Amino acid sequence: MDEIFTRTSIRKYEDRPVEESKVEKLLRAAMAAPSAANQQPWEFYVVTDKAKLQALAKSSQYAGPAANAPLAIVPCYNKEKLIFADYADIDMSAATENLLLEAESQGLGAVWLGIAPLQDRMEAVAGILSLPENLAAFAIVPVGYPVGKKPQQDRYDATRVHRA
Repeated sequence: MDEIFTRTSIRKYEDRPVEESKVEKLLRAAMAAPSAANQQPWEFYVVTDKAKLQALAKSSQYAGPAANAPLAIVPCYNKEKLIFADYADIDMSAATENLLLEAESQGLGAVWLGIAPLQDRMEAVAGILSLPENLAAFAIVPVGYPVGKKPQQDRYDATRVHRA
């Protein structure tokens, strides 16, 4: 899977919409992720409203890329569906990584903007999207056609590999 080795964090996007068929593939990829006890706690908000994208961009000091994206996907976890609550962030991380890899495979760019586990950020995003009480915001993932692309760094370091 070449996308693992070519995906980079994309923070600038062309001013054009992402086709709905591609958005659905992103969401399908995210929902194909493994989860603890198969709890699948995820729900996703697809945000295209410019005012909400602007507000999301201000939800943390690192969320600026949401402002110029044609859309952002906000993965949330349903607190009522947690069999193993301690694994919610792990489940959501797997789903978010799948989403990023699928974006790369479709010629899109995306970046993972961390929200959880910081309560102030989670509450800010919940307020912007009017999330129901049972949902907790996990991340913001702006998505669009990239403006420019740099090659991924080779991060392999044999000194970090240990055999037992």
